[in-house]
Amino acid sequence: MRSFLLSFFCNRLSHSRGKSIIMVLEKTDHIQLILKKLKAVTSRCHWRGVHKMSKTIKWGILGTGWIASQFTKDLAFASNGEAYAVGSRNLDSASRFAAEYGIEKAHGSYEDLVNDSEIDAIYVATPHPFHKENVLLCLRAGKAVLCEKPFTVNAAELEEVVSYAKENKIFLMEGMWTRFLPAIRQVREWIAQEKIGEIKLVKADFGFRADDNPEGRLLNPNLGGGALLDAGIYPVSFASMIFGAEPKQVWSTADIGKTGVDEQFSLLFDYGSGKTAQLNGAVRLGLTNEAYIYGTEGYIRIPSFLNAATAVLHVNGNEEVFEDNRTSLGYAFEAEEVGRCLSEGETESSVIPLEESVAIMKLLDQIRGQWGLRYPFE
Repeated sequence: MRSFLLSFFCNRLSHSRGKSIIMVLEKTDHIQLILKKLKAVTSRCHWRGVHKMSKTIKWGILGTGWIASQFTKDLAFASNGEAYAVGSRNLDSASRFAAEYGIEKAHGSYEDLVNDSEIDAIYVATPHPFHKENVLLCLRAGKAVLCEKPFTVNAAELEEVVSYAKENKIFLMEGMWTRFLPAIRQVREWIAQEKIGEIKLVKADFGFRADDNPEGRLLNPNLGGGALLDAGIYPVSFASMIFGAEPKQVWSTADIGKTGVDEQFSLLFDYGSGKTAQLNGAVRLGLTNEAYIYGTEGYIRIPSFLNAATAVLHVNGNEEVFEDNRTSLGYAFEAEEVGRCLSEGETESSVIPLEESVAIMKLLDQIRGQWGLRYPFE
């Protein structure tokens, strides 16, 4: 019977990419129990390029805000992980979160969460001014960490965190989920195959019009607010994926709002040899949120690049379209990368290595320095 079920699920997953099964599960009252059973089977299947896993990673969720809920919902689509525990600063919040997402354990403090011996990895989902403190708490408990971006507020904080992780050989990764999306992986394949020739120009924008709330996270300097750290990390990291994180020259301009943080910015990076990146970001202005990569033989367009489901290759008047028909939000792919790294004994991911994360944070520091923008707690 077990072999029949394994064959059935593997065949269903390989032909439908799990879509029909997931749709059925979403309508089932006992979704978490069934998903656990399904993951035990799918860990032995090869689904959408996911590596075969010998163990299901038990995740702890540190924080109960919006991004924590997004990541946790998507863990249901990860073939090698499950949401096992959640920790908050009070037990009521953790218990409500656990009940909503079918999580087995709720902890009333971050300390209790990180000291839970059953947890393999922790997703840090707190606001970025608290990332250094929270990540170090996890690392000192010996837990692997996936930290929501931006990694920290500045490079000095990140260097301290990375140094501890490396010295103690504990896994650590920035949660730049965009890099693990199938469409972005396809873009990297096209680039590696030199489909568009030598790359000369990258353009990427990410902006949205948030409410004018001076006390809110996006505009409050005491919470590390501003467009660069919240929205700008996406286009800056995207340019780094193509050209690296150390441009030879950096020009920037910003609209500093009434709270003293950047509400909108424009960047121009010069990497030498005619290679440049033009990047824009905003938290009070809606942008197209597209990315373009221009080469000597063609170009690539990525609509809504940060959560990309499509990428279009243009060469010699012809176009090739890659479409990702996933039903998940997309966070599951970064979670699967953490699981892959842990199963193979790696302490960082080659897709977003720690050295690059540090270089990106130094670049963000340099840009803020051009604007004279320092946070009160720095």
